[in-house]
Amino acid sequence: MVQIPKPPLSAVPAARSVPTSADVARLAGVSRATVSYVLNNTSAVRISEPTRRRVREAARELGYVPHAAARSLRAGHSRMVLMPAPAIPVGPLYSHFLDELQSALGRLDYTVVQYGAIGLEGDEAARAWAELRPVAVLVPGTGLGPQGVDVLKRAGARAVVTLGPERVDGAHALLTDHGAVGHCAGVHFRDRGRRRIGVVVPEEAGLEMFSRPRLAGVRQALAGTEATVTELPLAYTERAAAELAARWPESGLDAVFAYNDEYAMLLMRALQDEGVRIPRDVALVGADDLMLGRLLRPRLSTVHIELPSGRDLAELVDRAVREPGGEPEVRKVLGASLVRRDSS
Repeated sequence: MVQIPKPPLSAVPAARSVPTSADVARLAGVSRATVSYVLNNTSAVRISEPTRRRVREAARELGYVPHAAARSLRAGHSRMVLMPAPAIPVGPLYSHFLDELQSALGRLDYTVVQYGAIGLEGDEAARAWAELRPVAVLVPGTGLGPQGVDVLKRAGARAVVTLGPERVDGAHALLTDHGAVGHCAGVHFRDRGRRRIGVVVPEEAGLEMFSRPRLAGVRQALAGTEATVTELPLAYTERAAAELAARWPESGLDAVFAYNDEYAMLLMRALQDEGVRIPRDVALVGADDLMLGRLLRPRLSTVHIELPSGRDLAELVDRAVREPGGEPEVRKVLGASLVRRDSS
């Protein structure tokens, strides 16, 4: 048996103590209250900029960060805004909106946490979110019900905001009418004299909440005319697009609303590979107004979608946190307008 000698005490690294606000106060030459005011961005107390800078430098030197749980106990609520991760693919447009929203909330001294939970939906998901005791929850899509809103509020959430096609009792609602997106495309085709319209319906799970209203919007725009509307199920793969393009001559379609710019680009390339001329044979319109659509040849016509301002939504959250007893706000926030380019 080999015995491993015990190292001398000097060779054993000493455990580093966790820096405290008292340590920061000593190093900066201020009181602990001043440290708290500075690091919590308290505006009610007037503190000179040199003192603020000295406290921040001391905290940085010591590696001190405020204890979020302790700060929440003092305030009576957390500063965490929970954003459940969308269960569906999100494109560049929505990603940009989320980035703007997170930046705006950060400037208001909230900590934004994205929560991902595969398999949890609706009120069951709300119970999982409530365990983290967020001060506000921003819920994209559908599924959350009044019971879930109640669970969140009982757990301390002062604001629950939904972003989707319908409002939920007890929650602030940002209503997104995706039917208006399809309606824009349908009106454009009608005015351009197109009469046999195809509408791409993505086969990817979770996109029905967007694709179905957009399809209905096209139909509404063409109601009472001689135009026909045909659903075109399409998976987001080159193979699926090539198979659809190969069957194109028998479809007789002279226009396509392709759900969004990404599906439009996918289908455009497949149709061009089959010798279909755009827009002479088929007019093509996407949605989202992505930069790549302007680089295509022909340049892609699209529906420009105006999402709510991240700053406005952050201010709504902050107002609801400060005034939790107010009546829930309901806003229609999605605007749609046709950008005509070469493809239609």
